[in-house]
Amino acid sequence: MQHRQPRPPQHRPAQERIVVDNLCYAYNGVVALHDVSLRAYAGSICALVGMNGAGKSTLFKALMGFVRPSRGTIAINGVPLREALRQQAVAYVPQTESVDWNFPVSVANVVMMGRYGTMNLLRIPRRRDHQAVRESLERVELWPLRHRQIGQLSGGQRKRAFVARALAQEASVMLLDEPFAGVDIRTEKLLIQLFQQFRQEGRTLLISTHDLSHVTGFCDDVVLINKTVLAYGETSEVFTQENVARTFGGGPLDSLTITPPDPFAQGEA
Repeated sequence: MQHRQPRPPQHRPAQERIVVDNLCYAYNGVVALHDVSLRAYAGSICALVGMNGAGKSTLFKALMGFVRPSRGTIAINGVPLREALRQQAVAYVPQTESVDWNFPVSVANVVMMGRYGTMNLLRIPRRRDHQAVRESLERVELWPLRHRQIGQLSGGQRKRAFVARALAQEASVMLLDEPFAGVDIRTEKLLIQLFQQFRQEGRTLLISTHDLSHVTGFCDDVVLINKTVLAYGETSEVFTQENVARTFGGGPLDSLTITPPDPFAQGEA
């Protein structure tokens, strides 16, 4: 297996934001993760690439504390995962398929959920909470739709609403599960711009994606996973056709051509 420690950019000292060591998890006797180790740094975008069932979602669940590994450790910002979660250091942007869009809640209230970890037991928003919600919605260009029921939004708008929720949480780590699935070209471009801004702000983004073009387009590092980490490191060094073919079951290389996204492509409005 090819494990290369991603090197932080030359202009700033290394700060390990996510540290996973020897993580293992199985359910009902089925191995979901085996001996997974990786690093991600502050101010970086890391792609998590693998087939369906390769363990991407399970790794996200482990990073959010939803499953308890049978072995291994996770640290965020230099502290154990449980403490980092208590500090609201990890935010999650789900796939749209996992959300009940009929739930009677407004866009603004969805984003306000990102503030719950800082509120008291009664969850009464303060001025700072309302301010964070507005700033987050303005950044994703949804402030005029703040009173709309979440299910009335388009696919791209729904995705942006959950990115705004993660922003409002003010987390240093963002886990994004297939953020480009089912979105229009305008939302895709806006999300890429936002992700690049988050990187400049020092956040760490771990993005699960099937779209290989996005990996070369803007991701600093990549993790190739199939139950275990097959390779990880800087995209320019690790994201080769040979490694990608291994990750997707050894398919023919000509079916796995790696090309950057076309910034001038036209899509659904």
